[in-house]
Amino acid sequence: MAKTVRLEPIGEETSIQTNGNILSVLLKNELNVLHECGGRGMCATCHVYIKSGMEGLSSPSRRERRTIEVITSANNNSRLACQALVIGEGVVVELPSGTYVSAIDDIESLIGTRAEQNILHPLDGRILVEAGKLVTRSMITQLQDTRSEVTEYLNHASDT
Repeated sequence: MAKTVRLEPIGEETSIQTNGNILSVLLKNELNVLHECGGRGMCATCHVYIKSGMEGLSSPSRRERRTIEVITSANNNSRLACQALVIGEGVVVELPSGTYVSAIDDIESLIGTRAEQNILHPLDGRILVEAGKLVTRSMITQLQDTRSEVTEYLNHASDT
């Protein structure tokens, strides 16, 4: 049986099959949500806030809880969209502000411009470039380091 999920701040309601994850709702609504780890609950790129209806979601797994612990913008209402299964009505999801970067090309095109929104680290959600700040060439070096860090983390996690 289908459940209804509300997406904020866009104010859109959409249906999802019971036990479907929130990520599928976001992607179905063509929201640009990365899932850098492939939906394994190991990165911050699908981090969302549950504004209401937490009881309408599955309980967080141990892996999800561990990942949320390192996300700098996480709070008590944080979930990973790839892990949170919708099991009841009344779920309201809010996307965090900011953009997660996963490729150097994402930032190269922005060099010399001001970031329109915060640019976030894909593993822990920390701000790499604040909204309104100038994006510089040194960000390429920082992002290359970040990319290596993400790849190493995901490869190590696959081994365990």
